[in-house]
Amino acid sequence: MLESAEIRTEFPREVREIEDAWIPMPDGKRLAARIWLPVDAESDPAPAILEYLPYRKRDGTVERDHLTHPYFAGHGYAGVRVDLRGTGDSEGVCLGEYLKQEQDDCLAVIEWLAAQPWCSGKVGMIGISWGGFNGLQVAARRPEALGAVISLCSTDDRYADDIHFMGGCMLTDKLSWGATAFSICNTPPDPAIVGDRWRGMWVERLESNGLWMLDWFRHQRRDGFYAHGSVCENYADIEVPVYAVGGWADGYTNAIFRMLEHLPGPKKGLIGPWAHKYPHFAKPGPRIGFLQECLRWWDQHLKGIETGIMEEPELRAWVNFPAVPSPRNEDRPGRWVAEPEWNGGRKEVLSLYPGEHGLTASPSRKGITLSSAETAGWTSGAWCGYGAIPDGPLDQNGEAGLMTIFETDVLDEEFDIFGFPLLHADVSSDTHHANVAAVLSAVGEDGRATLVSYGVLNLTHRASHTSPERMPLAQPQPVTIQLNACGQRVDKGQRLRLALSTALWPVIWPSSEKATLRIEPGSARLDLPVRPNRDSDEELAPFPPPEGASPAPIKQHSRSHYDRRREVDLTTGGETYSRSSSAGPATHMHTGLTVKRSCSERFHVHPEDPNSAIGTCRWCESYSRDDWKAEVRTEVSVHALRDCWRIEASLVARDADGIVAERQWNEDVPRDLV
Repeated sequence: MLESAEIRTEFPREVREIEDAWIPMPDGKRLAARIWLPVDAESDPAPAILEYLPYRKRDGTVERDHLTHPYFAGHGYAGVRVDLRGTGDSEGVCLGEYLKQEQDDCLAVIEWLAAQPWCSGKVGMIGISWGGFNGLQVAARRPEALGAVISLCSTDDRYADDIHFMGGCMLTDKLSWGATAFSICNTPPDPAIVGDRWRGMWVERLESNGLWMLDWFRHQRRDGFYAHGSVCENYADIEVPVYAVGGWADGYTNAIFRMLEHLPGPKKGLIGPWAHKYPHFAKPGPRIGFLQECLRWWDQHLKGIETGIMEEPELRAWVNFPAVPSPRNEDRPGRWVAEPEWNGGRKEVLSLYPGEHGLTASPSRKGITLSSAETAGWTSGAWCGYGAIPDGPLDQNGEAGLMTIFETDVLDEEFDIFGFPLLHADVSSDTHHANVAAVLSAVGEDGRATLVSYGVLNLTHRASHTSPERMPLAQPQPVTIQLNACGQRVDKGQRLRLALSTALWPVIWPSSEKATLRIEPGSARLDLPVRPNRDSDEELAPFPPPEGASPAPIKQHSRSHYDRRREVDLTTGGETYSRSSSAGPATHMHTGLTVKRSCSERFHVHPEDPNSAIGTCRWCESYSRDDWKAEVRTEVSVHALRDCWRIEASLVARDADGIVAERQWNEDVPRDLV
């Protein structure tokens, strides 16, 4: 993950490791932990930095754990990595995401950490994705010892900005991530840690875990299911300092702007060009010395050392400069800018109007009709990019003939778009259910179009995600589509493109009916937030280069593989979009554990039939050491029928003696205005 020049082997304080620690829970279960701390911590206690995840500390996150937690320990902190209940080597069963049990357990973990003789009594939480979520959620529970949080690639709103929905449209990531979580939660503990009871613990998981995704599909409105764990329900619950971090290529960046605007306590935001990874090894670059930035945050809030971090601008962000479209970028050109505070931003608004003459400064006198093929959107890339694989957006010219496209004339000056673009329009529909998508691109002088942002709206959710209503037939309704936040320089000589469609496949599932939409003449307006240049941008001190502790010793027996394809059946017209990846086998030299993982996803739809959409995700995870082995194979499918979501799943678990468990699920979940 890090180049050798960036690896630190010497630190201000010598580090020791407690590889296998057990943290007792009030109900008698124990959570497995791995702890790095200064060797002299009992005579000079250190604050603890907790990362609390279901992703298997033994092998799942071991590479980044080795870079991060020993680094913190070497600078006077206890780096603590804990497996959630029922995951990795921890006892019990994990029954879902972000449950109250998960939060309650974390409160007990924090209390235990604060009471250890090597701990100063102060605890910080850091985490990305799931760990970023529960850092915010636990902060809202106000444990006494928690002093600060760093939350990366997370959300304040589980309905609006998670794998479930965007603009009330159902994301296909509900299936993709649902299948991934289904596989992870059914993997076994390591017998080297838990001993002979490993098989009994595994059977308990296999028999007690359900298919979490069924609950996710049963809740299609913003109800109490999503309100739980959404800290936006009451931002004032969070009093500790929060550092919210993300990247433009990630799926969770919108939340950073909301949290900076609404959290009442000390807060900072950082947005780079990055995908869903920690910024000291994320792609696209530039990567930064993120662990050094973390230390400044921890020193300020857990040790009371004035580092100057709170005197700096509240938000620091990378503005992407123009680049040719590519599914994978090693780096993105651009520059850092700063906002002293974020309350919607001090911005100008550039209003553009789509119509018969393109994207212009004047409202159109003609209406716009939209009725797209269900395959429109195939160039969009992953909803949440991971950067290290080619999962990013492609040249948007691939949407020619699929989306309705409007372009400006060649621009005669440069400017920065920074914030949330908004599309306003009065829209009528010939069906009661319909989706609409808006895609913003920058077209270079060579004609290639690079994605800047996009947004979608389920028109039944035009006024409310809590109480959606069917579209009245042929009656114009005012709607606003919020595109994802972006930071993008648009150059002189480029053109801006707005593409509209009734589909964005395979980012969102199709609506239950094929719709024709009409946008009323003169009603469509695209508002772009334009950020002026500021002298303060030039005063920013550069981030230091990335650093980390020594990598985990891992022997790769084969190269990792990633494949992404779009295939068209020239006989039927159906299209299949597929992704597959494999990692390993790889042996973790410090544990002797050999791990292999593979995943494949396949999404199929006919361009004229929204009810033909089907997605299937398969996972295989295997673990072995000497004569011990365990394997989990899962398959999950979702078929988007007119009136229901047809969900089918299977699981087969094996050890060296054969099948340990075999389960199947089949359920039709009624569609609820989605």
